[in-house]
Amino acid sequence: MLGVPRDADAKAIRDAFRTLALRYHPDRNKEPGAEEHFKEIAEAYAVLSDANKRAAYDAGGFSAAGVAPEDLFAGINFDELFRGTGFGVGDNFFDRFFRPRRRGPARGEDLEIAIEIPLDKIARGGEETVNTRRPTSCSACRGTGAAAGTAPKSCDACHGSGQHVTSRRDGGMVVQYVTECSVCHGAGSVIEKPCAECRGTGKVQRIETLEVKIPIGAEEGTVLRIAGRGLPSRDATGTAGDLLVTLYTRPDSRFERRGADLWHTTKLPVADAALGTTVDVPTLDGAASVKVPAGTQPDSVLQLSGRGLPRFGERGRGDLLIRLQVQIPEHLSPEEHKLYERLRSLARK
Repeated sequence: MLGVPRDADAKAIRDAFRTLALRYHPDRNKEPGAEEHFKEIAEAYAVLSDANKRAAYDAGGFSAAGVAPEDLFAGINFDELFRGTGFGVGDNFFDRFFRPRRRGPARGEDLEIAIEIPLDKIARGGEETVNTRRPTSCSACRGTGAAAGTAPKSCDACHGSGQHVTSRRDGGMVVQYVTECSVCHGAGSVIEKPCAECRGTGKVQRIETLEVKIPIGAEEGTVLRIAGRGLPSRDATGTAGDLLVTLYTRPDSRFERRGADLWHTTKLPVADAALGTTVDVPTLDGAASVKVPAGTQPDSVLQLSGRGLPRFGERGRGDLLIRLQVQIPEHLSPEEHKLYERLRSLARK
């Protein structure tokens, strides 16, 4: 599952798990089956990272090492493993993927937004300001929707159930139909005097400003999950959903991004292509001089190793690739025309 040999040491196991976990993390990989594969990888790491569980696995397979999730992952510090990646970690991480959810008040829906990050910030990491507009609990009525000094009243039409149940006999069977109460619309209560601030909804729209931490080398489409900053629950006692922030690369006039590699196009006069020269090109660390060999052909590519973006979740950096666009003059002066005629005659000899 982790792709390591049987005699792999703790560091090799840890590095393999981190690489695979980053690849299949559901906040990043939206392909079908990615979350299930992520769980399997985590379970494999939970066994192999613990000496006793690993010994049991070596002796009798996974069934011999299998224990309850609370014990299986007890010794793993997810905060340390995923530090700097921007993915959900800690207790919230375990709750989300491995602990069965208990029934209770409905959770609010997740809120999704997309932001563009400049290349320099992707290269070095940092924080980006995000503005979200979401409904929050009305402070005037404390989310009840009722005016001050009043409270929602139990719906007389459905007696507080929020539903209407009708029955009919079909042969020897009684069929019941359950429909939403048309008076309270399923709430079970009605508001006789609505709050003036929220007009009885219990929610008001507010703009919230957050600082989002950008992981170094974040790939295109990386999703950051911020717990509890999504839409509020319809139930006053329920928890809010999460805010999902999708990261995209802001267009940059200097470079084209392809994964961790950067591409830059520079124009080269035909004489410089033929004779060779030195050109200055931009990099993320400032300008650099690049030697262009004599006889360079149009669309040739020069490579500056390690001058691209940091590789997300891995060591090292991508490359900077310089595409050389040889310029053929469209308009020649009389002197240039004579020189090119002379060059053509020499080329024919």
